[in-house]
Amino acid sequence: MLEVHMIEPVYDRQSKVLLLGSFPSPLSRRSGFYYGNPQNRFWQVLAAVFAVPVPVTNGEKRALLLSRGVALWDVLASCEIDGASDTSIRNPLPNDLSLIFAAAEIRAVFTTGSAALRLYRKHIFPLNGVKAEGLPSTSPANRGRWPFEKLVGEYAKILDFLD
Repeated sequence: MLEVHMIEPVYDRQSKVLLLGSFPSPLSRRSGFYYGNPQNRFWQVLAAVFAVPVPVTNGEKRALLLSRGVALWDVLASCEIDGASDTSIRNPLPNDLSLIFAAAEIRAVFTTGSAALRLYRKHIFPLNGVKAEGLPSTSPANRGRWPFEKLVGEYAKILDFLD
């Protein structure tokens, strides 16, 4: 079944780094915000990178991103997907990232997982020519390969591009 991305991107004129996932999970779609699965470590990792308390509400999550110059969206606008399985993605349609690039001076693009990087390289890079660097997935399925401290170390790379 075709799923359509309904969560608005998070960005403003002060955004310097763009983080891109692949497509929102069912839990994220239900919560109306990114990384809505409580087992996903995304918000814990970002809080550790910025040395701030872990945001709880969608408003706190949005405020954390914007206060630090981080934009957040997903590579895909729609796709067919089985649950939250990126490997099941079929018929992907990319988001139009030009609105973020037109509004903000994005210095670097990072993807949150290998599927997002693969999809970005195939569907977005040919359109905008902006390279992306892949970061490890914060998904619970990646917990064994990426202990928390290692994730924080990888995500700290974004600090090089922020004021």
